[in-house]
Amino acid sequence: MVGGKRYQKKIKLGVANKHTKWAPFWAVLRKSGKGKRVHPSELTKHRRHWRQTRLKIKPRRSHRHHLG
Repeated sequence: MVGGKRYQKKIKLGVANKHTKWAPFWAVLRKSGKGKRVHPSELTKHRRHWRQTRLKIKPRRSHRHHLG
């Protein structure tokens, strides 16, 4: 199955894409209060940027069917 490798990679890319998002604005209000001006990225646990850090995703090992 050729598409299986690509599917695993797409799942991992999709998970990592969620890590690029920032916290919603109402989370900042809840955490720090109404008068504070805090950037939402301070609240997120995973911070990464798609330009700065590359994901080192290797496809899973597959059987070599051409060997017989």
